[in-house]
Amino acid sequence: MTINLVSDTVTKPTPAMLQAMMAATVGDDVFGEDPTVNALQEKAARLFGKEAALFCPSGTMTNQIAIKCHTQPLDEVICDHFSHIYQYEVGGYAYNSGAAINLIEGTHGKITAAQVEAAIKPVYDWLPLSRLVVLENTANKGGGSYYTLEEVKPISQLCRQRGLKLHLDGARLFNALVETRETALEWGAPFDSISVCLSKGLGAPVGSLLIGDEAFIKQARRVRKVMGGGMRQAGYLAAAGIFALDHHVERLKEDNQRARILGQTLEVQPWVESVRPVQTNIVIFDLQPPLSAASFLEKLLAKGIQAAPFGPRTVRFVTHLDFTETMLGTTVEVLKSFA
Repeated sequence: MTINLVSDTVTKPTPAMLQAMMAATVGDDVFGEDPTVNALQEKAARLFGKEAALFCPSGTMTNQIAIKCHTQPLDEVICDHFSHIYQYEVGGYAYNSGAAINLIEGTHGKITAAQVEAAIKPVYDWLPLSRLVVLENTANKGGGSYYTLEEVKPISQLCRQRGLKLHLDGARLFNALVETRETALEWGAPFDSISVCLSKGLGAPVGSLLIGDEAFIKQARRVRKVMGGGMRQAGYLAAAGIFALDHHVERLKEDNQRARILGQTLEVQPWVESVRPVQTNIVIFDLQPPLSAASFLEKLLAKGIQAAPFGPRTVRFVTHLDFTETMLGTTVEVLKSFA
């Protein structure tokens, strides 16, 4: 048995999810005729209090569509320097949208309204126009840190006052909501658009949702098409998303708790230099020199545990649907015995 802590994207559909997928009624979604895709999109829109939603193959695509819809070439996107759109989307903001980027050095991947206000450029011919702010919740490179609504509302108010759009990269949003007990409906209000991933902790095999008003989603459908994201009988995949939203949200608390136990275990190991605060299902830690991430991961793999390097001496663990209580116990024992 291999224990996989590389990412929460490694989850596989449960037997019940597979049954729901096989029972799905399908049509051609490019023509808007797949009833299960339509049901998922309507469900997501209602959940966040928005007018419409769009089912796409990936979170990178939903983020890139949002940037394309909210900006024009020569505009600028403001975000934290750890943001997924900057770190892990191949410079898509520039390639797809011709936009510049303005990076803020926040705290564990989170930025404040004061930092955003300071980053907004004056309107001069030789400067890009600050047009879009992107927040990530939870923040992957921030160690799974999360915003609260009270932190987001001042940013939203500032954006509206200054004429900027606000997009949420909510790939792991529900990992945050089970901690704060805030609702998706409450989180819909401050944002012009929201991206939510179905294939991480929620356990669906494929898919991400882009949510916003009707005019925005109408434009997003066209951009999805040019990006190659139109799918035909996608209802089989959408059924997994519906099942995930109905059955896999509350159980994310288990993933977060298991991550906290891993963090507590690591904090007291002599070969660990530091552990980032563990707030949700991501654990990032630094190793004491001369121990490298590569050598540590090689030894860990020999014990049947896979994880990801996050720097020369930094490692990331991510807990998920397929990481069980038994696997947690085994991992804790391996970490305690590591030398």
